[in-house]
Amino acid sequence: MHVFLYIFCHNIIPIFIVILCGFFLNRVFTLDINTLSKINLYLFVPVFTFVNLYSTTIDMQMIKTIAFGLIMVGVYMLAAEVVVKLRGYELRLASAFKNAVMFYNSGNIGLPLITLVFSSAPYVIDGYTPYLHLAVTTQIMIMVVQNVTTNTVGVFNAGKACLTWQQAVKIILQMPTIYAIPLAWFCKQLPIDLMQTSIWPGLEFIRQGMVAVALVTLGAQLSRTSFNLADCEIYLASVMRLMGGPLLALIVLKVLHFEGVAAQTLMISSAVPTAVNTALIAVEFNNRPDFAAQAVMVSTLFSALTLTLTIYSARILFPLSL
Repeated sequence: MHVFLYIFCHNIIPIFIVILCGFFLNRVFTLDINTLSKINLYLFVPVFTFVNLYSTTIDMQMIKTIAFGLIMVGVYMLAAEVVVKLRGYELRLASAFKNAVMFYNSGNIGLPLITLVFSSAPYVIDGYTPYLHLAVTTQIMIMVVQNVTTNTVGVFNAGKACLTWQQAVKIILQMPTIYAIPLAWFCKQLPIDLMQTSIWPGLEFIRQGMVAVALVTLGAQLSRTSFNLADCEIYLASVMRLMGGPLLALIVLKVLHFEGVAAQTLMISSAVPTAVNTALIAVEFNNRPDFAAQAVMVSTLFSALTLTLTIYSARILFPLSL
């Protein structure tokens, strides 16, 4: 019960406070949601990806983690595709549904959640948190994979409903996030440490602003959304994201022989709710933004319950030598 209340109070409530700010701001001032989404997609997300990648040491374990993240995107896509075919969704709904299942809040929910889990009992030994660094680094790698694939595969999914595949590919190539990875790698090879320069504080300010801008934009979109609580497709997407996600991750983790801290981190991370950026992309391409926004909200609400179960299960399935 303590873990449940802690997660709810420290991870779920703060998120909804920011969303509500966007909701009421739009009711009062009628915000330009398209501008907000562009600021997030073309500034905050690429800088966020660059800063996290540049400041993280990547070894063989992290490369294996990146491979896991890419495999899971493919697994989620396949699972969502099966449901889409069975239920006969039209193209726009199919695209929005796939994005809601494939992409999750690895940053503004996943990272603080992993930090919380591995800095509390039973992971504290003699006042130290020996597992925290590995857990956080693992989560950052997943965050990078999710950010890049959301802004490539996710954009393609949303765009193909109203664009030709050539136009969709052209838009993907215009997304700065896909260039953040090679740029970060190139900068790592330079003899200059960017973190010791005057550039770095500015990049950090932008990185720290990503979550707030994304959530405010989501709140603004929700204020214009007609909620349909009887839409079972939203609940289906949420169930696949929150419960199907960790179940599929468990299979892949066993196949790839992940153990201990990394395995627990990846399983917990796979259970976080649908990414806010899926709603922003839906707004950008006018691809069922109502469905996308509701999928984010519903999955975030129910994640307060499902995340607690996943954390408990991960500890049992991948025990540590504490």
